[in-house]
Amino acid sequence: QVQLVESGGGLVQPGGSLRLSCAASGTIFSFTVMGWYRQAPGKQRELVANIARNGWTNYADAVKGRFTISRDNTKNMAYLQMNSLKPEDTAVYYCNRVPAYPDYWGQGTQVTVSS
Repeated sequence: QVQLVESGGGLVQPGGSLRLSCAASGTIFSFTVMGWYRQAPGKQRELVANIARNGWTNYADAVKGRFTISRDNTKNMAYLQMNSLKPEDTAVYYCNRVPAYPDYWGQGTQVTVSS
């Protein structure tokens, strides 16, 4: 059983940057595709970025050019570098495999973009 723990969120001004981390208690090497998701208040959880084991990445249009996803299979870690943050990026951010496995959802990390 894999446990995923997200960290790195916080309050940041518009235009600022944050780097989120996802630590897995077990190996993530078997996760062919890792993803970062987010859920804003009153909205459904959405996939914002994903990365395959071979490094291939894909981004939602809303974050393309601003967010960068990466993974380190040797350290069982995944990361999301977020630049040029906007108020609409405010949400709780989660990591999980893609497609998501319900048992792997962690507590998430809150990102608030506000002046």
